[in-house]
Amino acid sequence: MRPSFQLTSSSVTNGQPLPLEQLSKMFGVPGGQDISPQLSWPGFPAETESFVVSMYDPQAPTGSGFWHWAVADIPAGTTSLPAGAGAPGATYLPGGAFHLAGDAGAHQYVGGAPPAGSGVHEYYLTVTALSVGKTGLDQNASAAYLGFTIAGHTLARATLICPTPASAA
Repeated sequence: MRPSFQLTSSSVTNGQPLPLEQLSKMFGVPGGQDISPQLSWPGFPAETESFVVSMYDPQAPTGSGFWHWAVADIPAGTTSLPAGAGAPGATYLPGGAFHLAGDAGAHQYVGGAPPAGSGVHEYYLTVTALSVGKTGLDQNASAAYLGFTIAGHTLARATLICPTPASAA
């Protein structure tokens, strides 16, 4: 098990469902807005060179889960992202950081959208501290390949889990 550090948010609460703002307008959730949550991550290892931020739903009925958001190459001097940093065009991301296309094919944050009748989905918002400054990937890499690529460079992870019932969609 890798070491952890702290991950906090003024938008979402660990153990609580995703708010409407973090649910998906793109996938037709009534009131969904596809706004990425604010995130802050103090206490990461001193040797951190960069970060990856992601949101993953392992309960998505795909056979492989669903990547809602993936941001790579966030500089080590960055310790937070504002709400909305996952908007198309990445204007809120620090220099050098970029969105990968999640499983919806969009280079942006795509909110939760648990399909009706599929039970509770656990949305894992994760910040991963890396021992390298760059992943060596570009925006065309898949989020799963990003995970494979960073596995050997991961120093620590911090995660918030937001269990959201399908009735929210």
